Formats: sequence, structure tokens, C-alpha cells
Amino acid sequence: MALYLKQLQVGPMQNYVYLIGDTETRQAVAVDPAWAVDAIVGVLEEDDMKLETVLITHYHPDHLGGSMMGHNIEGATDLLERGHKVKIHIHKNEAEYVPRVCGLSMSDLVLTEAGDDVVIGEQRIQFIHTPGHTPGSQCFLVQGNLVSGDTLFIGGCGRVDLPGSNPEDMYASLNTTLKALPDETVLYPGHNYSPVPVSTLGEEKKSNPYLQFAKLDDFLRIMG
Repeated sequence: MALYLKQLQVGPMQNYVYLIGDTETRQAVAVDPAWAVDAIVGVLEEDDMKLETVLITHYHPDHLGGSMMGHNIEGATDLLERGHKVKIHIHKNEAEYVPRVCGLSMSDLVLTEAGDDVVIGEQRIQFIHTPGHTPGSQCFLVQGNLVSGDTLFIGGCGRVDLPGSNPEDMYASLNTTLKALPDETVLYPGHNYSPVPVSTLGEEKKSNPYLQFAKLDDFLRIMG
């Protein structure tokens, strides 16, 4: 199957946006399209790909768009306002937070849960619920490639000291849900926080300190 997968770095917080699709049908989704909406859409147009829908890893404005620290960040709302008639897939546990950070209405959203998927051409993108950084954080798995948002970074993991964060949930998401995936799974994180843009779960299982804790108490002690 002809997978289309592009990683784009955008914004001052070193966010990664992902474009995933099928090169046969020329259909694609955008994951966390924030900061530079026109540039993101421009890449799809240059590649002759049509945006079909949007997937959001979690509700924070640097991934969804909206207001943060007095600044307005472009995002999903701007896509809709510019005529892109797409639905925004976000985990059901994030729904209550969306109106607080951006102008999306419930009619704009598709509320997802663990085990859901979306099919683009011949590409099946699986939704994996990984709470911890936020209640509805989710990762996307397609053909052995994992887009992990702010759950798992290369050499790190997402913060658990923010409103809605939960360190116990993060431990389970990292050490039960994600560690169960095959070692050869390619990891695509939500931010460029390391010298390399991608890794594998096998490498992270060996070297990422946040995947080394056999006991929850030890993890909680480190996370403060």
C-alpha cells in the first residue's frame, strides 16, 4: 500500500505536524495542523493531495489552535474558516476543553475513543488512547508508524504537571499501552526535542528513561 507520510516542523515551540495519506487515491489527513495553516495546506497542494479530515492528538492550543498566553495560534478553526470542509477528530475526553481554547463547535467534531480508526484510501489509521499529558491524549498508528503527540518523545515524555494531567495515567500509557507495540514501530513525536526527528519504540525501550520504571511509585517519584 502506498503510504504518504510527511513530518513538518512549525511554530516557535518546535511542533511537528503530520500529513498522512494514500498516494494512489491522493487523499490525506492532517495531524495537529497548527501555527501555519496556509503552509500546511500548501504542502498538500504541492503534493497533489486532498485534505479529507483532521486528527488531533490533544486539545492544547499548540496542537489544536486557539488562545494561549495571550496569543492566538492558527489551527483547526482557521482551516474551517478558509473553506476546508473537514471534521476534527478528537478524543471524547477532550470535548469539554475545546470551547475554552478555540472556536470549534460540537458539530465540527468527531469524538473518538480507543479502538476507533479512520480509513483514507487504503490506509487504516488506528486511534490509541494514551491519557496522562491530557485526559484524552491519543496516538495514531498506521502501517507500523506511530504519531505520538505529547505522550512519548524521543528520549522523554509529556508533562504531567498541567491542568488535566495525570502521572498515573501517563505511566500506564507509556509502560503498558505503548511498550506493547512492536520494537520496529517508528516513532514520530509531537515536538522536535531531540537531535533526530524519528526513532523506534525498540530504541526508546532501551534508552528512554521514562520507559525504564518497573514500578509506578518509582515513576511518580521522578515525575515529582
